Amino acid sequence: MPYKHDHARRHKFSKPKYRVRNWSDNNAALQQRGSLTIWFTEEAQAGWLAVKTGNRGGQPVYSDLAIETSLTLRLVFKQP
Repeated sequence: MPYKHDHARRHKFSKPKYRVRNWSDNNAALQQRGSLTIWFTEEAQAGWLAVKTGNRGGQPVYSDLAIETSLTLRLVFKQP
């Protein structure tokens, strides 16, 4: 068992201690860590919403382009 190799000497290894000195910068960095910026072209923005069909029933909100884009981003970034 490889994890038991240093078991007799493990007490000598101290855990690293990280101290936060500037909490406002630390909080801003944590908020920025999950940020993702995506630019879309004008054509993509114009075709984002679905065209009204004029028929009765539930109307689609997003176009096929919007749905395909969101599914592609989900696959690229391995999100659920």
